[in-house]
Amino acid sequence: MRVAFRLGWWGAGFAGSQRQPGFCTVEGEFIRACQQTKVFADPIRAGFSLSGRTDRGVHARAQVGALTTDHPERVGAILNRALPPEIWLTGVAPVHELWHPRHDVRRRTYRYFFADPSLDRSAMGRAAAQFVGEHDFARLCRARSKYPVRRVFSSRVFDGDQGPVFEITAWSYLWHQVRCMAAVLEAIGRHEEDEGTVERLLSGACRRNPPAAPAAGLVLWEIETGFPFTPVEKGERHDDFLAETALAHRVQVGLAERLRRE
Repeated sequence: MRVAFRLGWWGAGFAGSQRQPGFCTVEGEFIRACQQTKVFADPIRAGFSLSGRTDRGVHARAQVGALTTDHPERVGAILNRALPPEIWLTGVAPVHELWHPRHDVRRRTYRYFFADPSLDRSAMGRAAAQFVGEHDFARLCRARSKYPVRRVFSSRVFDGDQGPVFEITAWSYLWHQVRCMAAVLEAIGRHEEDEGTVERLLSGACRRNPPAAPAAGLVLWEIETGFPFTPVEKGERHDDFLAETALAHRVQVGLAERLRRE
């Protein structure tokens, strides 16, 4: 049976989401838990996949993945108890055998949490609105070999508990795209750059790409699949991470502490 699942994690202790030999990763820990609970023995034969990869230190509230198993009843509370406390399973859903989490999801939403409440949120919001639509993001990413045009469905900045929050929704993203966009918005919020910087970057008038904002502030917030998930019984070890407000608070406080150390 093919099963889709919704997954979250606290990324501070992981070398990214993608499995890498010799490193602690989200995929590596999830596969280990699946093998321990006999959900599957071989992730390749099970067609295990996540909707996308995230960098070292990036968090997730609602990543989506899929696997094929002879024991779908174990993809729930049983699997959740085998996961480390920094990774939590929140939902499962049966899907057709050819459903693929990378190609068949509809939209992906990220949030970037800023740790400075003095930033000019209004200026950041006006700048963020310029990202909406289809644009060439070659100057707002790290990898320049891929086709750099992406369509952004929504882009906004709103007030969080500890500082502004940048939220963006698109179907796909370039490497470091959201973090580069966040870095530009933060510079505008500090009045180190003007709001016209966004237009210059999108038009290619700027010849240098901005640096990426720290990974610690980025959360993969939501993935739209078009179908509901059945909630999974949460484990006590995951309680500190599950609430949206608690996750947002941890992200902003953690980012503030890191920036102070740097």
